[in-house]
Amino acid sequence: MSSATPAADGGQHNLFAALRAAFPTDLDATAIEVADGDAPLSYSWRDLDRATAMLANLLESLDLPAGSRVAVQTEKSVEALMLYLAVLRAGFVYLPLNTAYQAAEIEYFIGNAEPAVVVCAPKHFGWVSKLAFKAGTRHVFTLGDDRSGSLLERASHQSDRHEPARRGADDLAAILYTSGTTGRSKGAMLTHGNMLSNASTLKAYWGWQPGDVLVHALPIFHVHGLFVAIHGALLNGSKMIWLAKFDPKRVLAALPHATVFMGVPTLYVRLLAEPGLTRAACSGMRLFVAGSAPLLPETFNAWRERTGQAILERYGMSETVMLTSNPYDQADGERRAGTVGFPLPGVQLRVRDEGRECPRGEIGGIEVKGPNVFAGYWRMPEKTKEEFTDDGWFKTGDVGRIDERGYVCIVGRSKDLIISGGYNVYPAEIEGYINDMPGVAESAVVGVPHPDFGEAVVAVVVPQAGAQLDGPAIAAALKSQIANFKVPKLVELVQELPRNTMGKVQKNLLRERHKGLFAAG
Repeated sequence: MSSATPAADGGQHNLFAALRAAFPTDLDATAIEVADGDAPLSYSWRDLDRATAMLANLLESLDLPAGSRVAVQTEKSVEALMLYLAVLRAGFVYLPLNTAYQAAEIEYFIGNAEPAVVVCAPKHFGWVSKLAFKAGTRHVFTLGDDRSGSLLERASHQSDRHEPARRGADDLAAILYTSGTTGRSKGAMLTHGNMLSNASTLKAYWGWQPGDVLVHALPIFHVHGLFVAIHGALLNGSKMIWLAKFDPKRVLAALPHATVFMGVPTLYVRLLAEPGLTRAACSGMRLFVAGSAPLLPETFNAWRERTGQAILERYGMSETVMLTSNPYDQADGERRAGTVGFPLPGVQLRVRDEGRECPRGEIGGIEVKGPNVFAGYWRMPEKTKEEFTDDGWFKTGDVGRIDERGYVCIVGRSKDLIISGGYNVYPAEIEGYINDMPGVAESAVVGVPHPDFGEAVVAVVVPQAGAQLDGPAIAAALKSQIANFKVPKLVELVQELPRNTMGKVQKNLLRERHKGLFAAG
């Protein structure tokens, strides 16, 4: 489904080759500075080049079949990043796995992707290797977050020179498994062309500049941390200040030495809780980016008030990398809270409902097209066909609208849509009203089975610290603001909402928890 991306080297579209070409001429300059280690540690651009060459040579020495998958479940480290780059360099297919996945999930991914190589944390070698060998994987290596493990030991004997494998724009570079909240996870196949086109677009659209420095505090098994952040820095030849885990105080300490920060909304909320977050601390920063989960307008406004800077919210998916972005350049418009901005250059986006294109302001399913859109789901041709329209647009599964000024607003996932008494209820609309109420920190609205209405609306609300809220009072207040069929049948107060590692609220868990609430009898 992807389209070719022009390459400077006629016919060479390997993403690594493009990233390597952007390395600074001074290869001894610092590329990555580790900010949370026990001792000062930094890596030069030459280190990145040599280490990825040695790892790529190790992979090639295994005589793997063309298109082999390399599955990786390790803690975040610079060496894990080097392994990702080495897989690209050698022309194989990278398969990142969330560090939170347990044995049953790993067994499914290994069985489905059939990787030729699996790399895991040393402490998990026993059970991971058993699953991998049982599934037919021939090579299992370990990689610790302290530069230990069999992978680095084996690679240390390899040459530090390596010519990147020649790859076409449509050749597979990575497989990302979607979260699988409905049924089994699907492997989204991303090509070298998909990722290079998106990285090049974002470099221009977000105004990456010489001298930019990125604070990297995200996981690297996900689009946001692995592709958006890392590709952005490498394609610009920019230094990264590296944090293995997010720590608000360490991030604040790094900001005076940086210009770009990318985070999920939860990270911004935690930074706002720090007294050290001031305009002075952020005075050298050029860009704050948020994504992977909705950014509450309250967080957007609080951040602007504290720092004098407007967070740039954007929207993307595992299947498409980035699709839309609020403007970086003020000449293109303002950054608007509650929106994800405009379609990126080269990306087409439309909103449709029951086969017709929706007028501005009307809610419908979001469909997209562009060189960033994935090649399909791994070994699921029928599912792939199902997710594309007859005229070649990808159905994102997200529900939204385009406002009168062209900004895209995400209302929710189509699977989150509640149909109560025959009426469509969009959770994000109700959440917006609840979140505006005094004393509310955040909320999540879900639909649960109801014998009369089909589905009933349930709101789960987190109070602000010290606030005294009352569920029935919240429901009563909503009755004066929204149609009665949208008013929750129950408002539950909780200390926190369940979230995945990227900060997304796990509504499937909330639906499961409340599914018997209105059971007949």
